[in-house]
Amino acid sequence: MFKLFKTDLKMIVRNKQALAWALLFPLLFTSIFGLFFGRDNTSLGTINVINESSSELAKNLTKSLEESNLFKIEYLQSVDEAKEEIADGKMQAALYLPGKFGIKAPDAITKLTVFYDPGSTQMASALTNFVDKYLTGASFAIQEAKPIFSVQQEQVSSSKELNYFDFVLAGVLGLALMNGSVIGVAVAMGKYREDQILKRITTTPLPVWKFIMAEVLSRLVLNVFQITIILLVGIYAFGAHISGNYFVLLAVALLGGILFQLIGFVIASLTKTVDAAQGMTQAIILPMMFLAGVFFPIDALPRWLSPIVQYLPLAPLLRILREVALENLSPFHNLTNVGIVTAWIVVALAVAIWKFRLSEE
Repeated sequence: MFKLFKTDLKMIVRNKQALAWALLFPLLFTSIFGLFFGRDNTSLGTINVINESSSELAKNLTKSLEESNLFKIEYLQSVDEAKEEIADGKMQAALYLPGKFGIKAPDAITKLTVFYDPGSTQMASALTNFVDKYLTGASFAIQEAKPIFSVQQEQVSSSKELNYFDFVLAGVLGLALMNGSVIGVAVAMGKYREDQILKRITTTPLPVWKFIMAEVLSRLVLNVFQITIILLVGIYAFGAHISGNYFVLLAVALLGGILFQLIGFVIASLTKTVDAAQGMTQAIILPMMFLAGVFFPIDALPRWLSPIVQYLPLAPLLRILREVALENLSPFHNLTNVGIVTAWIVVALAVAIWKFRLSEE
């Protein structure tokens, strides 16, 4: 089995295209989210501001927009130019302050206009809410009145400084393990079968379970490189915050690697060609990519759906990864998650040993 392990490892390294994809795919996701949300970047994006007013209220409003760090501001000279940029997809929203806004005159304008792309309602809502809140405060100040109801904030002391990128980074770890392991194993076994490599192994006394173990162990080495690259780029390039122990995090991630490699063997036992393996893997990993909590919490899903997706293989693994990485908790903090992952491993291993055959004869 050890000789087969070394052979599998050499084959993985020699397959430059598959190796590059396995390492670059998670790195691409990490870099994209890091550019948007890393280094404590809280900006929602860039907006246009057309300020034709010289009033003090207009100056203070634009100054508040700049200091909020919620938006990056670009100033334009005309509304038509702003509308053209929105229509061309160059900008998501724009705020127009007409010349008579904020002046002390009977014909003063008291309403501002937010122009936006219908596909950017989130940006429009954020900008509108910010401006509305500011103008409400200004109205009370001018009228020398105080609001009856209000809301206050109370910060709970914590040593953790976490952001959305930290949440996503743990998700990308799980996504990389799932994609690299499921696709890598299922497609590789399909290729071995088409090239008659599996059939040749039947001439040896090697049991199926030893073949599976050798494949899993060799691909765990690749998983170690995947995890290391993601963490190094996330932490040192984009300022991710990892509170937990790195070795514990690595151990949990490798457990996920074992789980998804076994799922890859289950797929390989049900498919006979590379094309069939690719189709089945995509049908399995794509729903999990969007439903298991890689990019957003499962709680954000509809109520009828969230209890179901919690039992997908990726979902409990991500919960354990985030508890270890972000909250510095033990992997056994929530035994339900551990139980679900363990159950999937046991079931996948049993099915793989039962169904996977080196020869179709």
